[in-house]
Amino acid sequence: MLLPGKLPTDFLKTCITHAGTEDPRVLIGPRFGEDCAVLDMGEQYLVVKTDPVTFTADNVGWYAVHINANDVATMGAKPAWFQACLLFPPDTSEHRVRQVFAQIDATCRDLGISVTGGHTEVTAAVSQPVVVGNMMGVVAKDRLVTTQGVRVGDLVVMTKTAGLEGTSIVFTEKRKELEEILAPELQNEAQHIRTTWGISIVKEALLAAQHGATALHDPTEGGVAMGLYELTAVSGLGMQIDLDAIPTLPSTRAICEHFSINPLGLISSGALLLTIAADKWPTLERIFQSETIPAQVIGTVTPEAGIRARRNGQAVRFVYSERDELLKVV
Repeated sequence: MLLPGKLPTDFLKTCITHAGTEDPRVLIGPRFGEDCAVLDMGEQYLVVKTDPVTFTADNVGWYAVHINANDVATMGAKPAWFQACLLFPPDTSEHRVRQVFAQIDATCRDLGISVTGGHTEVTAAVSQPVVVGNMMGVVAKDRLVTTQGVRVGDLVVMTKTAGLEGTSIVFTEKRKELEEILAPELQNEAQHIRTTWGISIVKEALLAAQHGATALHDPTEGGVAMGLYELTAVSGLGMQIDLDAIPTLPSTRAICEHFSINPLGLISSGALLLTIAADKWPTLERIFQSETIPAQVIGTVTPEAGIRARRNGQAVRFVYSERDELLKVV
């Protein structure tokens, strides 16, 4: 029996072998650990992503644009065109439907993306609004970045903090309960994650792609831990990770402690994982600083497969899961 969340990795790998007719224009098709498909369109590559929003019904249109744009940007491509399949449960008001359309429009305008169509229907198959997004962008052939670009000796860098999206969702969905146990400053931090931090990584991903990143990854379901695992699984290499170096907001730590969940396994849209040669990092670090994008080194890439983690200077077991910690709460 399957549980909510991502399919188990080994099972998923057997499913994505069903890939239809072979086409030489498909440079990257269904592949575990890669964020997007890549199609050879002659002078450029077309980068394509499909991702739904199912964890929350709050600001669902905003989330859908950002999570799909993020993944396109992790391939070095600028997000350009967005389509969505919008599913609403029966008795949804016209006002609610217009809200979602307006969210998509405003978010696409902010990112310079055109809405190119989609599909909308009311169906008893869903109990809350669901948006399945499709994002496309183009990238020059010499600018494409894939997770297979990881190299031994690369630094592993993370921007912003772990569990950003998950913290925002949990606080929104469990606000009444959390207001009773969180200090006012932590409530304020969690409440304003969307405006203070946002969940977009488009700017930093494109900057990193332009300045030497060998791989980029958006840690969504399963959080930072699953994102790191996916990078190693695709590259066939390993990592030495300092868990103490992974930044986490005080509100995230407090919420995760209250619900007994792991912040490194909490959906983390808004953070970016990247690998980069040590001699190229100082330049990118200065660029990030000039753009007020917080980032720090959390580890290194090693030739031995697997992830070796340390906490307080001691070796500890590295834990990851396809099933996001968010599903234990909402």
